[in-house]
Amino acid sequence: MTVTRSAVLIAAFVSPAFALADSPFDGKSLAGWKAKLPDKGKWVVGAATVDEKAPAKLALKEGGSELINIQPGSDLLTEAKYGDCTVEVEFMIPKGSNSGVYLMGEYEVQIYDTYNKKGKDAKPGDMGGIYTFAPPKEFADKGPGQWQKFVIEFQAPKFEGDKKTSNAKFLKVTFNDVVIHENVECNKVTPGGLTGKEMAEGPLMFQGDHGQVAFRNIKVTPRK
Repeated sequence: MTVTRSAVLIAAFVSPAFALADSPFDGKSLAGWKAKLPDKGKWVVGAATVDEKAPAKLALKEGGSELINIQPGSDLLTEAKYGDCTVEVEFMIPKGSNSGVYLMGEYEVQIYDTYNKKGKDAKPGDMGGIYTFAPPKEFADKGPGQWQKFVIEFQAPKFEGDKKTSNAKFLKVTFNDVVIHENVECNKVTPGGLTGKEMAEGPLMFQGDHGQVAFRNIKVTPRK
């Protein structure tokens, strides 16, 4: 096998603690994804915008390469499974909508239009909260109809055989460049997850049974 100089240079600058980033969404199709409830809801690829006449709804535009829950009814998950990883994702919701990003299909970072609260008396169920575990430490929400970004550094639970030896942990969650969580430990799964069970690896899952949402620029970087 011939190793090019470029490959050597790339390898020299990649931390051995991390594998190469995975882009589970190709921007063209739902290849590599599956619905939790195949007969319910509708996920499509296109361009999303908030309906000018109805701000509580998303509308489709021609073209685009976004992953859109245009008809709520089913969660959507990757066929690939991950353990320790960093997830980067941009999302947009219409007014009043509710969704979430589930690490391993079981631990949720909340997406919910609570913008009018402006972070006052924040709860775990508010935008950016780790559902049932921790409210966001800072208010970073741009509001419905705006593209926003999570960077989620996650540590999967560890097992020796069937015995869990350490809990899942959100090492850091950054929301629109603001750190809103650090070292939040989860001793159980989030309600509404994929299986309700803890395991060493699981899929990335987007909640789709509550409200409309659009996602783009999805990247998962596994940590060895």
